[in-house]
Amino acid sequence: MSKKGKKAKMPLSDEEQLLLFQQKLLAEEEMAKKKERLLNQFLKDKLAKEEHNSALNLNKINTQWRMVLREVKTRELHKDIEILSQTFERVVDCKDSVIKSLAKDLSEAEEQYAHALRSHLHNVDQLLALQRCRLSLLEESYNMELEALTKEFETERKTIIDQHEKEIHYLQDVFMAMEQNYIDSEYESKLEFQSMWDDLKNKNLEEKHFLRLQLENIVEDLWRRFQDALKNYTDATEDRKIAFETLQVKDEKSSKEIEAQMKKIQRLQDSIIILKGKIMVHSRESEEQNQDIRNDKELVLVQLRKLKAQRTQARRISQENLVKLTLESNATLKALRMAVDKGEKILKLAEICRKFETEEEKVLPFYSSVLTHEEQEEIEEINPKEFNDELAKVIMDYTGMENFWKRYNKVKLEQLSLQHRRAQLLEINEKLREMLRQYLDGISVSDEVLSQLNPLFIVNHRSNLPQPLSTPAAQPGDKKPPTTYIIEAAHVISHIL
Repeated sequence: MSKKGKKAKMPLSDEEQLLLFQQKLLAEEEMAKKKERLLNQFLKDKLAKEEHNSALNLNKINTQWRMVLREVKTRELHKDIEILSQTFERVVDCKDSVIKSLAKDLSEAEEQYAHALRSHLHNVDQLLALQRCRLSLLEESYNMELEALTKEFETERKTIIDQHEKEIHYLQDVFMAMEQNYIDSEYESKLEFQSMWDDLKNKNLEEKHFLRLQLENIVEDLWRRFQDALKNYTDATEDRKIAFETLQVKDEKSSKEIEAQMKKIQRLQDSIIILKGKIMVHSRESEEQNQDIRNDKELVLVQLRKLKAQRTQARRISQENLVKLTLESNATLKALRMAVDKGEKILKLAEICRKFETEEEKVLPFYSSVLTHEEQEEIEEINPKEFNDELAKVIMDYTGMENFWKRYNKVKLEQLSLQHRRAQLLEINEKLREMLRQYLDGISVSDEVLSQLNPLFIVNHRSNLPQPLSTPAAQPGDKKPPTTYIIEAAHVISHIL
């Protein structure tokens, strides 16, 4: 022992001092590297946090900007819809005015035709009456009044022909005026329709493409119906013109026949009856055409109401979608805020918990696996395809949290071990308290001690313990009762403590 003490007290050599100094330098260098790694890790964590915060702020800014753009776009759409509704109502009013003017012209033409027809029938009736008078007088004085009747007939014929020519010229003028008015109105309506259609096409080319197609189809349908109505009207007027010319030819023939032969009056009467039937047929056809035009007008009004209903429904649906979008965006913002608050709370708790970490936990935060080599091989041999798709997706999503669960399990195990240790210490403390209380009860005298059973308390050679029952005298063959030993509490406490 003395030799070893002398060797320990001997001074170190230069080589040993150099080795010791190199060891210290290596230790300091390792400490500096550890500090540098810790500093780099801290800077990386801080940089990742800043990048996360910048991405989150950028998402917030983009969300707010999208909300502003949506509001601006909705206001523009509302303005465009109001302009479209006004233009559509104006076009409908123009079409209604055109239809009313056409109906008015048609009624006037019908009145003029009825007036001409009444005058013609009146003249024919007068001619028939005169002819009947002549036939009645011819039997009595044919030769006497032949010259007078011929003169009267000539004069009447001239008046009828003049009146007929005047009426023909008047009807031709009326027909030309109506045709000119109709051509002008048609040209104006075409120009107005073309201009309005171009405006609607330019305004709603991108935003209301579907509505534009619907309106174009409706306008084309209306234009086709209008052309059909125009064609029907021209066909009807052409038939009336041809009928009128035929009537004129027949009238001339009848006049010639009257001049040539008076016996053909019955035949003229038959032709007049046939013409009346044709006129009735034409009037009935014109009424049917008018009824068709009225039905077309009602169909156009029904389609207009349907379009208005569709427009209101589309507006309501767009408003509901906008409200739904705003509610979902608000809910998304709330959820994002909650997630951000939760993340900030977790980061704060992590900063607080980092203060209580030991040096070993700071350097090696993740413990190595506690599984054996065989267990790790069994886990690696498990095929992930054996799991279903949902479970595999969940497992793949949480593979990056293995280090977190390691630290969490480590903390949970430490917590359980501390709880178990606390329970053990509480149990030991309770036992010690009970022993201390028994000891204090044994050495002190109080009302509580006197009220309880105490084997150490004896007054007048008597204890407060219950006495055993008296037993009969022992017989020679009976066994002895068991002996009871009483140990003082002070003795027990002295040996235990």
